[in-house]
Amino acid sequence: MTIRVLVADDQMMVREGFSVLLGAMPDIEVVGEAVNGREAVDRVRELAPDVVLMDIRMPEMNGIEATREIVAADGAAKVLVLTTFDLDEYVYQALRAGASGFLLKDASARQLADGVRVVAAGEALLAPSVTKRLITEFSKLSEEPRYSAATHAAHGDLTDRETEVLVLIAQGLSNAEIAGRLVVAESTIKTHVSRILVKLGLRDRTQAAVFAYEARLVTPG
Repeated sequence: MTIRVLVADDQMMVREGFSVLLGAMPDIEVVGEAVNGREAVDRVRELAPDVVLMDIRMPEMNGIEATREIVAADGAAKVLVLTTFDLDEYVYQALRAGASGFLLKDASARQLADGVRVVAAGEALLAPSVTKRLITEFSKLSEEPRYSAATHAAHGDLTDRETEVLVLIAQGLSNAEIAGRLVVAESTIKTHVSRILVKLGLRDRTQAAVFAYEARLVTPG
């Protein structure tokens, strides 16, 4: 099935470059472009893309606010944040807003296409090591936990094993690595992950990792 992509960036060369690269892939179709966050929100409503490549710094409405509106309005559209620096403080804010991951603007054509495919499949585009480094670094920016103990409980009764899996996700482990650590089948871990997301009302592993840090289930450092 063809993956429908919207490219949102205020720089024409970036938009056109990404459109050309992705358009050359047999399983990806660029259905539209947007020059700012407000237009990105409108185009998502109009075109219903599977994935939005979202620049963070754009006029009128930045990529963080646009991501928040898109996620709130249409759970089917996945947002893949574009950034120049991998430790951009705005990346963390975008993840909190509902982005499924981030990609550097200097990514190769293969990395770009693979990133779109990963996000379209419902996975988080963050390698385990990057997940840990990014979220650990920028969870320090939050003075207070986003989720109190009471709020955490209100988001679902996680079992002890589910809590254990959630902590390992936040530490950057893949499903296979978690399965090895807990000595269970990888399919069992996938089931746990699915249940965690449902109970906490989260979109993907990235959101689960953010939740774990902000609920102080895992501490930065």
